[in-house]
Amino acid sequence: MSDESADEANYASTPEGEGEIVLRNLRVLEALLFASSEPLMIAQMSPFLSEGAITEKLLAQLAEQYEKRGVNLVVRGDRWAFRTAADLGFLLRREETETRVLSRAALETMAIIAYHQPVTRAEIEEIRGVAAGKGTLDLLMEAGWIRMRGRRRTPGRPVTYGTTPEFLDHFSLETLTDLPGLEELKGSGLLSNQLPPDLQIPLPFDGELREDEDPLEEDDPVLLPDADE
Repeated sequence: MSDESADEANYASTPEGEGEIVLRNLRVLEALLFASSEPLMIAQMSPFLSEGAITEKLLAQLAEQYEKRGVNLVVRGDRWAFRTAADLGFLLRREETETRVLSRAALETMAIIAYHQPVTRAEIEEIRGVAAGKGTLDLLMEAGWIRMRGRRRTPGRPVTYGTTPEFLDHFSLETLTDLPGLEELKGSGLLSNQLPPDLQIPLPFDGELREDEDPLEEDDPVLLPDADE
């Protein structure tokens, strides 16, 4: 090691040097997150930090710094992003009207997938009591809110569906466990108070693949253009 490199290493080990390295890492994370149009995973940010940096700890520190500002650093699943503070969202409400309004069928399908994932099309139809059109699922996938997770290990190996990080981000959810429960849904008027006493709101599976799922392969027909399930 050269004398210059040794001096730099020695400086980095001092409290002053460590403080400057932490500050630089925080500034790098801040720049990456502000520049990105989408929430970022830790693995996407870590390569830009100094050797030995603990990204999770730095992100928590940065989130604390922005806690009372106009924008907050939030986590959506396993991704991080800057978002307008919840109490100031009304200031940035877009004036243009939404060109695509989700139908009742799409909203019901979205809710079923969110709460029952991983779920197949047949299971969605059984819960709703009506057929789930492919167009509805395509619409939700086009919006980026749902994805094909894998294939169920049952006869016919049907495709399973689940939500995406974009779904969490759009609805300001940190994890799927933040979905409203039965009492919250009733309190908001989204569910009737005259419900079966044994009605339960399921807890969605928040993981990559469940034991009864196989991963989709690159040559899976459902991943090919114009393929049907």
